[in-house]
Amino acid sequence: MSYTTIQLEERAHYSIISLHRPDKLNALNATLLQELHKAIMICQDSKECKAIIITGTGIKAFAAGADIAQLHQQNKESGYIFAREGQDVFTAIEQCNKPVIAAVNGFALGGGCELAMACHIRFASSTAKFGQPEVNLGIIPGYGGTQRLTLLVGPAKSAELILTGAIITAEQALSIGLVNSVHSPEELMPYAIDCAEIIASKAPLAITASLKSIRASIELNASDGMEFEAKSFAETCGTSDFKEGTLAFLEKRAANFTGN
Repeated sequence: MSYTTIQLEERAHYSIISLHRPDKLNALNATLLQELHKAIMICQDSKECKAIIITGTGIKAFAAGADIAQLHQQNKESGYIFAREGQDVFTAIEQCNKPVIAAVNGFALGGGCELAMACHIRFASSTAKFGQPEVNLGIIPGYGGTQRLTLLVGPAKSAELILTGAIITAEQALSIGLVNSVHSPEELMPYAIDCAEIIASKAPLAITASLKSIRASIELNASDGMEFEAKSFAETCGTSDFKEGTLAFLEKRAANFTGN
């Protein structure tokens, strides 16, 4: 299908979704969120796609936040719908059965930072900037920012960033655990692609089970999380990929995983 605000590039074993509103610093409007959601669903349903990279076109921005013109139109009633629609898209990313990698190539502010946090892995360009500056607009983060930022960096640091609206560098984001690693602008996408290709070489059912178990560590208490992991481990023990992977190890050869 054709898109107007994103670009979807489907490669052999992974896909790249690029936010594409360069004249607006890839700001998130309703159309972009809808198209992003559709692209994620396409990638999730694809047997060929084993990992997804989300980035922004251009060198200035990953996503500089929500589209302020659309945001300005909201009131108390419509604001709830506005927030929940964005949350639904980002939850779909967070719960995707394929690993989603954010390659943050510039500004990731407001909704852009929230989008990056919804991804499973975050790599940043050395020129990237992160922040939740919504208090400057008289509102709070509405696409999951208060929840995911707190889980990632802890309540005290989350409060500092959200309450001050501070914008931090990629290195500062790395120091507080907001991103996995920082790279030069030229090395960012190659590094993200290498990660996607490594993931794509692993057993697909084990990758999906791992993602679900990691989410369980957040959503469940410790005891229930352990039980979820044990059951997921047992499920993977019943797969053909498990037999192939262990046999390949014993025979000292590369495994040929089929996703069965």
